[in-house]
Amino acid sequence: MSTFSQIQEIRTYYEFASVDNDRYTINEELRQIMLSPRELDSDSLPNKNWINERLTFTHGYGVTGGPVNQVTPEGLPVLFVKDLPPKSEVKELEVTRPEVYYGEIPNEYVIVKTKSKEFDYPKGEENVYTTYDGKGGVEINSPLRRFLYALRFGSLKLFLSSDVTAESRILYYRNIKERVAKIAPFLTLDRDPYLVIAEGKLYWILDAYTSTDRYPYSQQLPLNGGKVNYIRNSVKAMVDAYDGTVKLYQSDADDPIIKTYAKIFPKTFLPLSEMPKSLTPHLRYPEDIFTLQTAIYTTYHMDDPQIFYNKEDQWEIPAIASGGETQAGGRVSAMDPRHMIMKLPGEKKEEYILMLPFTPRAKDNLSAWMVARNDGEQYGKLVVYRFPKDKLVFGPKQVIGRINQDAEVSRQISLWDQRGSQVIQGPLLVIPIEESLVYVRPLYLKAEAGKIPELKRVIVAYENKIAMEETLEAGLAKIFGTAEGQTKPSGESPVRAAPADPTKENLLQQANQAYQSAINAQREGDWGRYGEEIKKLGEILSKLR
Repeated sequence: MSTFSQIQEIRTYYEFASVDNDRYTINEELRQIMLSPRELDSDSLPNKNWINERLTFTHGYGVTGGPVNQVTPEGLPVLFVKDLPPKSEVKELEVTRPEVYYGEIPNEYVIVKTKSKEFDYPKGEENVYTTYDGKGGVEINSPLRRFLYALRFGSLKLFLSSDVTAESRILYYRNIKERVAKIAPFLTLDRDPYLVIAEGKLYWILDAYTSTDRYPYSQQLPLNGGKVNYIRNSVKAMVDAYDGTVKLYQSDADDPIIKTYAKIFPKTFLPLSEMPKSLTPHLRYPEDIFTLQTAIYTTYHMDDPQIFYNKEDQWEIPAIASGGETQAGGRVSAMDPRHMIMKLPGEKKEEYILMLPFTPRAKDNLSAWMVARNDGEQYGKLVVYRFPKDKLVFGPKQVIGRINQDAEVSRQISLWDQRGSQVIQGPLLVIPIEESLVYVRPLYLKAEAGKIPELKRVIVAYENKIAMEETLEAGLAKIFGTAEGQTKPSGESPVRAAPADPTKENLLQQANQAYQSAINAQREGDWGRYGEEIKKLGEILSKLR
């Protein structure tokens, strides 16, 4: 996200609230794309007054996006959509309605169709202005209505301003979560809404749940400040980023709670079959419900009554230090599930999945990993892959500990620390291959006056081996068998290990190319964007073995 902010925010009052990971078919090829809308942050306006905040600066503008598996020679993301007004290099990502009136940031009302022109986007030394042409908001076409809204929002300027006319409309509840919650307060919303480009327009998709804490004989788990023991992803909500139109699609035909609400409010929910065909390929399995399901499965995977009663095979979600710290002592929290693209064992093609690993209780080695499938008829199916109990597979916490204790890694970090730079370990990439895992972690160096961390090393861990090199290619070459003694002493740039043969060299180059997009994903703070690399690396590493 910091990279997007540095290269594409353009003006100080624009902000990228999040980077979303999604799938698009581009030139008949399924590609994984990172997208982020350029939203308006009214708190950052240089001249804050009522006209600027309510009449002139009313909306964000455009998106920035590109493939997760391509970077420039400088290590910056390749962008398919960029700049103002947005320019798209592929027709599938063309945006013809780039204005963002409804999003994750807006939480104040604005008035459109006034005598004061709306700022649209900057163009060189000048600004381009526009007039709202949507159906969003409420008409304030009478003195009484204006007076009532002035009381509602505590501003007499709304009633007295000569810029407000009979054609003006007031837009409020512009935060997408708040907007959906006002329409259906009985639904619980997933924490991660995501943006979709469809037919030139921008749409938000939110997963919504029906839930209760009164289901008999069920264990309660925490969710959004409360507790639930029954939850279903029964609704997919769609919000138009331009006019604020909200549509609620019933995605679970068997859930008795949503069936009851649908009878009470017969015009509120639409069948999922009525969702536009341009949006349905972008539906994904939601993270919050998957997190609850994995938490329950840590106990209920045991099907032997005696083992279950004694909790002999209890699992846990791996807990690791967050914040990218290089040393111990950081805040420890359970790993979050991550979306990615990979070919599951026994399957013929790659697919979009949500994944989370398990470890035995009070131990750090891996027991299994669970995936939720997202594509087509496989959507919603959960699959668990268990590691053999007679084989040690290192877990994330063990790998991080081994990395921090590695002599070469420690020497290099100490050397950089002595020079006054901040050393940051990026998040782990977990790559399943056959009956084991490969872990990859980037090592960033951030100067005291710098804003963007610079990639300095790539750490690769596989079984009992650890390698730290300048590139993933060199790290894999060292891990999977090359000549030893080719690394210079600590503090100097390591020489890339020579691959054993041309075939291996080609595989290592392919792996390195795939990994570069993961480096960019980590810079953006987007945990799902490395799916394309995971897919490629998994296949290549299996061949390297």
